[in-house]
Amino acid sequence: MKVQMYLLDVAPLSREGSEEMAEFQELCAMLSEKRREKIRKFRFAQGKALSLGAGLLLDYGLRKYGVRERDAVLVYGRDEKPYLRDYPEIFFNLSHSGTMAMAVFADRETGCDVEKIGKADFRVARRFFAEKEREILEGTKKERERTELFYRLWVLKESFLKVTGKGIRMPMDEFCIHIGRQIRVEMGGKFCNYGFQEFSLPGYRAALCLEGAETAEAGTECLQMDDIWLSATGTKGRLGQPG
Repeated sequence: MKVQMYLLDVAPLSREGSEEMAEFQELCAMLSEKRREKIRKFRFAQGKALSLGAGLLLDYGLRKYGVRERDAVLVYGRDEKPYLRDYPEIFFNLSHSGTMAMAVFADRETGCDVEKIGKADFRVARRFFAEKEREILEGTKKERERTELFYRLWVLKESFLKVTGKGIRMPMDEFCIHIGRQIRVEMGGKFCNYGFQEFSLPGYRAALCLEGAETAEAGTECLQMDDIWLSATGTKGRLGQPG
């Protein structure tokens, strides 16, 4: 089972006006017109940078298969989950939050989620989490530990929703995440055949989910923008400097 996860910090390109930098434009030019159009639709620099980062990670990961994002044709399943039309053996998923973009590639259905840690809104858990998840959260007395548990559950649940492709069409209290030596998902009173892997980063929490696996063990690369630039051009970039 081949699984690879990439994380990219887009902070150098998330300041207002960054989209005017020469390197921002040159990085955009490496990607497909559909991705460039998606980037342009974002109003603020942070959204543009995250969309660019997601596209660059898709391109970075696909290059390992001898494919480029600009040449790949995306098609969408019944639940609007994207697939590669000409490479049905490659599965991928993207996520972003804060200034962090995430991508996962696998040989089977996969989903991922990354979230910037902030002040947890436990009203969300009370309204949307499964009963057993709420009980565990409410039984955790220390606020720091409860916040950590909230974000762990959140990214695990989101990664599961994304691997199924159902997104908001599946209520979050319809399934329950069990955190232990092995992370498992229960739905309809039965454990489902999905594997998970968690990632703890400074200020962030992330997770990936794989269909048909007891566990998920991914190779990981935490990248900076200059790593992307070097990989694509063979030279170091000048990120952070005006174009």
